[in-house]
Amino acid sequence: MTLDELHNLLQPNVQELLAKHSADNPAAFAMQLHGRKELSIRAMAEQLACRQKAVKKLPKLLRHTLIYTPLALEQASGERTAAYKALLMSGKRAIDLSGGLGIDSIAMAQMFQEVVYCERDLLLCEVVTHNLNVLGITNVAVNHGDSLTLLESFMDDYFDWIFVDPARREQGQRSIALESTSPDVVACHNLLLQKAQSVCIKASPALEISGLKRLLPSLQQVTVVSVDRECKEILLLLERNEPTDKPVTVKAVCLSSDSEKVIEIIGDGNADKVVATSVNEYLYEPDPAIIKARLSAVLAKHHNLEFVNQTVDYLTSNQKIEQFPGRTFHVVECIPYKPKSFKAFLQRHSIIEASIQRRDFPISAEELRKKYRLREDERAFLFFSKDSSAQPICIYAIRCFPGDEAALFAQSRSAVLEC
Repeated sequence: MTLDELHNLLQPNVQELLAKHSADNPAAFAMQLHGRKELSIRAMAEQLACRQKAVKKLPKLLRHTLIYTPLALEQASGERTAAYKALLMSGKRAIDLSGGLGIDSIAMAQMFQEVVYCERDLLLCEVVTHNLNVLGITNVAVNHGDSLTLLESFMDDYFDWIFVDPARREQGQRSIALESTSPDVVACHNLLLQKAQSVCIKASPALEISGLKRLLPSLQQVTVVSVDRECKEILLLLERNEPTDKPVTVKAVCLSSDSEKVIEIIGDGNADKVVATSVNEYLYEPDPAIIKARLSAVLAKHHNLEFVNQTVDYLTSNQKIEQFPGRTFHVVECIPYKPKSFKAFLQRHSIIEASIQRRDFPISAEELRKKYRLREDERAFLFFSKDSSAQPICIYAIRCFPGDEAALFAQSRSAVLEC
């Protein structure tokens, strides 16, 4: 999108046309209006596509006639995670050093008297200025330019919080390491803490969380955030006045897009694993945020669960844990995996469809599906892993959904075998 296209999009007749065709296929919409020279057809089709993609990510904001750009929308925080981050921060002043589409600034505006938004892309500054006006938000100041140059222009301790979501894609290359981001939050660690006592860095969900204290001496907390069982981001919280030798707190936060409920698991990742001698009646897979934060053992201890083996995050017990933060399965049977007899096992249970899950197992899920000609299924699951003696096993289980009586879905449940 260009600035001229943006100005065309803001015309009332264009907005009315977009609203009228909100459910249309963008490509078909562009073809239908082909030849209307007075309209920016390409930009309009792009807006339709963006608004359709924003349905899940920004459901409340979508009620307003906001403008988006495809890349900024892709990289923006979702409403749910933005709202959660804003709750971690409060005070008089905050600065968002990587403004983008402004979703985090919009959420932070509810918690601060003044928010400074900074973005080096002039088009995005214009887009966000329009969106803020539409939303009636008056306490966010939009600044165009280099974020660190702007930050240096403020006196020390001007801000209560600094938020930075550093760009992880430069010149077409995607990066994960903190040192490869823009701005380089490792190199500007001291500058950030000069200007504010507290800093929140949004990092890639793929970031390795061990060893971060060496890179960021003021790091006090690592929070792994998921929404609807998908890891979305890792938040690194820095505090200037906390002792640098204080252990880093690790937290897993599990959110839902259709609920305000927040599930938090806190620990240091050093809890002992208790391994079961056999797979029991129920199998549990913790939420991906809990697994990423290496807090499955903390969760297991809290619910009196045991691990299937030492290397994977499958838990088991004879009791059903209600509202478990993750997925729950009713075990039908667990057998040692032997290729020669496995087809007979599938035939015995009439399994022709199943979701294949594989961890610490020598054969890939794709190979297993192809070898046994299994179609996908959302309730029947085959877990390929190893037992407490490191021998390969397969666990046939039926997923439990809220309100289910899992036994109704288990086909002639067999006795659970030790494996």
